[in-house]
Amino acid sequence: MVDPKAPFKWRQYQSNIILPNVRWYCRYSLSYRDLEEMMAERGVTVDHTTIYRWVQDYAPELDKRIRPFLNPANDSWRMDETYIKIKGERKYL
Repeated sequence: MVDPKAPFKWRQYQSNIILPNVRWYCRYSLSYRDLEEMMAERGVTVDHTTIYRWVQDYAPELDKRIRPFLNPANDSWRMDETYIKIKGERKYL
């Protein structure tokens, strides 16, 4: 579990490597091996299982910290064109 006071203490990699990987995995549909390849292109050697462990450890904490800043979504929606059925025939309203 992540210590809230020092979340990156005792980690081999720095936070500027861990956080982008967790964010990219959660935001985009990338696999752990894709992220491993992206890090290799940037000169950082990291295994896909390490990225998996980072996501398991840090994603819940990121969600908890980011959730208050997200705009709440509601279930209302609008439609430009409305058709109704009158006497078995569809009419534009």
